[in-house]
Amino acid sequence: MDSAKLKSFTGQIWDDAVVPTLTEYIRIPNKSPAFDPDWAAHGYMRDAVKLFEAWARDKIKAIDGAALEVVQLADRTPLIFIEIPGQGPKTVLLYGHLDKQPEMVGWAEGLGPWMPVRDGDKLFGRGGADDGYAMFGALSALLALRDQGVPHARCVILIEACEESGSFDLPFYVDHLAARIGEPSLVVCLDSGCGDYERMWLTTSLRGTAIGSLTVRVLEEGVHSGDASGIVPSSFRILNQVIARLEDPATGTIKPKELYSKIPEQRMQQAKQAAQVLGSEIYSKFPFAKGVEPVAHDLAELVLNRTWRPQLSVTGIEGLPAPQNAGAVMLPYTTAKLNLRLPPTLDGEKAGPVMKEVLEASPPYNAKVTFDAERAMTGWNAPALAPWLEKSVERASQTAFGAPPAFMGEGGSIPFMAMLGEKFPKTQFVVTGVLGPHSNAHGPNEFLHIPTGKRVTMAIAQIVADHFAS
Repeated sequence: MDSAKLKSFTGQIWDDAVVPTLTEYIRIPNKSPAFDPDWAAHGYMRDAVKLFEAWARDKIKAIDGAALEVVQLADRTPLIFIEIPGQGPKTVLLYGHLDKQPEMVGWAEGLGPWMPVRDGDKLFGRGGADDGYAMFGALSALLALRDQGVPHARCVILIEACEESGSFDLPFYVDHLAARIGEPSLVVCLDSGCGDYERMWLTTSLRGTAIGSLTVRVLEEGVHSGDASGIVPSSFRILNQVIARLEDPATGTIKPKELYSKIPEQRMQQAKQAAQVLGSEIYSKFPFAKGVEPVAHDLAELVLNRTWRPQLSVTGIEGLPAPQNAGAVMLPYTTAKLNLRLPPTLDGEKAGPVMKEVLEASPPYNAKVTFDAERAMTGWNAPALAPWLEKSVERASQTAFGAPPAFMGEGGSIPFMAMLGEKFPKTQFVVTGVLGPHSNAHGPNEFLHIPTGKRVTMAIAQIVADHFAS
C-alpha cells in the first residue's frame, strides 16, 4: 500500500465529507436513552441515524454487493448494519456508536454541547469524538483500501445507539444478526482513548462498573435545624460514615478485598512504559483547580489506579437544596449516586451485593440506609496480540503517526468488548480511539482532534490490509 496515497485519500475524505457531516451531527441532541427516556418521541436519534445512513449509502453505492440496513427491533434503539464484501473466508467487525452523553454544565464561552465550533484542529461539541466519528473513520479506511485496490476481508460495521446507557439493547441485535455477522477473526473498536496525539494507542483493558443509589433517611419530613440538631442525626453525616466503609476517606482506597483482582504482570509493565511515554501528562491533562494535586506522584501507580484498581466516584446528590435556597432545615434524607469502577477481570454482577452488604449493615443510629444497585458491567482484558497483529500495529502507527505504538488500559467501560470477548474467545481485538488529553468525553468542551481522526483512519486501513494477508 502506498502510504502517501493513503494519507492523501484520508485527508481529502475527512476534509470534504467527514468533518462537514460530523458538524451537522453535533447539532442533534440525540442523548442516550438513560438520559432521555422519551428519545423515540423526540426523534433526535432518528435524525442522527438518517444523517449517518445518508452519508454511508452515498459512499458505498459504487461497491458491488455492499449493503446497509437500519435495523430496529421493537421497543429498542436502532442499529446501523453495514456489510462490505471482501475476499477470502475471514470477517472483520468494526464497531462504534452514535448516541450521546447529556449536556453537562461548564462549557466555555462560545461553546456548547449542540453547537459545533471548529477551532484549528479541534471540532468542539458533544459526540464528535465520543463516538460519532467511528462510522466515518471505519468506512473511510475501507474506501482507502479500495482506492488502491488493496484486498481486504469481508467487513461488517455495527453502529449502535445505546452505548452510553450500557448497551442494554446491543445483545439482542448481536443475537438477531448473528448469522449475518458471522464469526469475526478481528474486531476493531473505535470508541476508546489515546494517551497523547503523537502515536497510535492500543487499549489493553477496560474497567467494569457498578452503579447504584445510596439513601440515608432520618426523618419523614424536614424540621427546623435549630430545634433538631444535636438530637436528630444528620443524614449527610451518616452518608459520609457509610461511604467510608467502602472507600477510605483519606486515601480513596476501596476497602473490601472482594472488589479487587490480580493485576497481570504484563499490564504492570505496560503501565510503567505508558508512564515513561506520557510523564506528567498522565495527570496534567485534567483541568485541576489551582493548587490541587493528584492522589499520588508515582506515575505508574496513577496509571494502575485508573485502569486496574477499583475507584469510587459520587456522581450525583439528591435531597440537598441549592445553597441559595437552603434554609435552617434539618434535611430528612440524602441520596448519593455511586459509580464504582471495577478491575477489568472482576465479575461486575458480584460487586452490587458486596456494596449493598457493606453499606447497609448496622446503620448508625438505626437510620434507614438503603443501597439500590441499578446496573453493573464486567470489564474486559484484551487477549495477547497474535504475531501478525503485533507487527501490523507497529507498522500502522509508524505509517500514520511516524512513531511507535503505545499500550495502556482505559478507566472507562465499553460493554460491547466484554460481550464479544466472551462470545468470540479466539478473536483478535484492536481497541483504539481519538479521546486524548483535554478532549473531555462526557464533560464540557468535548472536542474531536481532527488530525488524530485522520491518522486513526489510516492506521485501521493498514491493519485491515494486514489482516487479509495474515
